[in-house]
Amino acid sequence: MQEVFLLKIGELVLKGLNRSRFEQRLMTNIRHRLSKHGDFKVYSMQSAIYVEPLGAADMDGAFEVLCRVFGVVSVCRCAVAKKDMGEITAAALEYLRDELSAAETFKIAAKRSDKGFPLKSPQICEDLGESVLNAYPRLRVDVHNPQVTVFAEIRDKAAYIHSNPAAGAGGLPVGTGGRAVLLLSGGIDSPVAGYMMAKRGLEILPIHFYSYPYTGIEAKEKVLKLADIMSLYTGRAAPIIVPFTEIQEQIRKSCPEDMSTVVMRRFMMRIAERIALDNGCGALITGESLGQVASQTMEAMGVTQAVCKLPVLRPLVGMDKEEIVRLARKIETYETSILPYEDCCTVFTPRHPKTRPTLEQCADAEKGLDVEALVERAVGEIQRDI
Repeated sequence: MQEVFLLKIGELVLKGLNRSRFEQRLMTNIRHRLSKHGDFKVYSMQSAIYVEPLGAADMDGAFEVLCRVFGVVSVCRCAVAKKDMGEITAAALEYLRDELSAAETFKIAAKRSDKGFPLKSPQICEDLGESVLNAYPRLRVDVHNPQVTVFAEIRDKAAYIHSNPAAGAGGLPVGTGGRAVLLLSGGIDSPVAGYMMAKRGLEILPIHFYSYPYTGIEAKEKVLKLADIMSLYTGRAAPIIVPFTEIQEQIRKSCPEDMSTVVMRRFMMRIAERIALDNGCGALITGESLGQVASQTMEAMGVTQAVCKLPVLRPLVGMDKEEIVRLARKIETYETSILPYEDCCTVFTPRHPKTRPTLEQCADAEKGLDVEALVERAVGEIQRDI
């Protein structure tokens, strides 16, 4: 029996004259993400995306991938039948045998997109429901809360039979909103921030500030693993590793202790912006949440953002830690994020950090630093994980 995936695309249908651009990018993303699971034909028709295997394919692996592609709101794994009630009924009884055998209640849902089909949706439901009850007499119809819903969609090319759709990732196709740099620390927050902005169509370029030997090889490997997990949603993005040891040592020597964290953050933003501009990115993304730590007060975020011209996106700014952790568990980054390997943000942490710094205080704290030379050296020595 032929199987295909039928993908529903949600808010993409509201894009008007730009809709085809969004759909084309979505289909490109799908083809790329499915390349390891076989050869698939991907096309758009009747407000849905069709994914047909061409020959042998790993359908289970493809299903898992499709559920994580941004731009897709539901994934239906379907049997394909000719547009004939006998063929539709036979396909439903065979394809959904295991689910119907295990269920106690069911209902039929029919959609007749092809108005040339001789039966209307209520008649399709009645005929197919009668056949299911004859085959499984212990089943009961429950139109409000069924354990299994048998869907019969009569579309232009064929009829498609499936049960309850799986939820897709939602959002917009990655790449339709542009490209942005993600400051990926290794903690819980920044992977979630990257996930949320990829869901709004941004292609993500992760960068990580690495302070060897104060942070070990394990800390870098942890970040690379986080980027790999994120790629299940965002698509492959090779992290850029920024050497940060010299800058942190210079800050420790030359700056007042209580200003060291905010000065460090200002250096990060300067370097991130340079990398963003060099790589065609239009924004920076951070995992900051208002008031979570001393460097995430309104005043501290203001003075760190002041060194940049590009917009700084903070998708977690109004979320509390429980909400962020819940999302981290959902996208499966949490267990990696809590591994006990410190990142550079925990190096030389001041005992009493300044929580309400001003631009004048920052400028005074940076007087003893050759800011431009330090930024230039760090950018010149970046490494890209390939």
